[in-house]
Amino acid sequence: MPPLEPVDERLQQAMKMVLLATLPGSLAMLWVFGWGVLLNLALAAITALSVEAWVLRLRGRALRAALSDGSALVTATLLALAMPPYCPWWLTVSACAAAMLFGKHLFGGVGQNPFNPAMLGYALVLVAFPSLMTHWPVVHGVDLSAGLAQIFGWQSSAAPDAWAQATALDSLRVNKSLTMDELFANNPGFGRFGGHGVEWINLGFLLGGIFLLQRKVFTWHAPVGVLGGLFIISLLCWNGSGSDSHGSPLFHLLSGATMLGAFFIATEPVSGAKNPLARLWFGVAMGVLIYLIRTWGGYPDGVAFAVLLMNLCVPALDRFAERRRVRSTA
Repeated sequence: MPPLEPVDERLQQAMKMVLLATLPGSLAMLWVFGWGVLLNLALAAITALSVEAWVLRLRGRALRAALSDGSALVTATLLALAMPPYCPWWLTVSACAAAMLFGKHLFGGVGQNPFNPAMLGYALVLVAFPSLMTHWPVVHGVDLSAGLAQIFGWQSSAAPDAWAQATALDSLRVNKSLTMDELFANNPGFGRFGGHGVEWINLGFLLGGIFLLQRKVFTWHAPVGVLGGLFIISLLCWNGSGSDSHGSPLFHLLSGATMLGAFFIATEPVSGAKNPLARLWFGVAMGVLIYLIRTWGGYPDGVAFAVLLMNLCVPALDRFAERRRVRSTA
């Protein structure tokens, strides 16, 4: 029988606050997209806890302490919130299993992962199944029975065309002739300032992020860097409402997974930078990469790839920031 291990109460408390902070954005997603959000959350949570328990048993670790720290549930929650509602069940399960195995336990478990586990799992299925990962439902357009049928494959594979629509970011990326005013007026994926319904989701995650800042779960450097970097580059590249416009700064801040990425992804403590100045650089570069991928990349949103690329740069960022600190105090 594996020896008893103490529960990391500090980690457990932090994970509880992170889960609580996702509530406003999760409720906004539930209101906008319906029951598919809850189904994704349930599938991801069951998968994460099952994989965690299986790997811990293989490693001879005590299950109680490791499972109760909340890290697996946080990974599952963030991944589920990034997945398209009503995507096939096996897609969510595969993404979550990959996140736990390749993003977390391959490197030794909690505190050892060099990459953000949730975004690693998301990126793997996005590269492998790009068409399925871009089927986002229309706002308030899918009931529970139709959602269950789609998730568990009880209807034909052609069904998504009946309820899915291109997101605002996807529509803008492929737009060649319509002005921004025409897109906002006639494209159902566009809302008042950003993506239709997604504006409220981003505001929900912003509210949760402010709560975490107030509780000092993380510092301001990474989220402010992400939002500042995205705002500045989108402002510099913004050319009004013409057909060649890439969207205003407000559009980019309130579309896609911007606030989820800034407050819940970029702030992951293990895979992120340790030095405060390095965290700021990390965030600014991540914000710039998000814009570049959205505008000229092959995918409509770039949060996952941006954070994974910046995870590779963390050792260098920390070294440069430390050298700067030493020179300034010398």
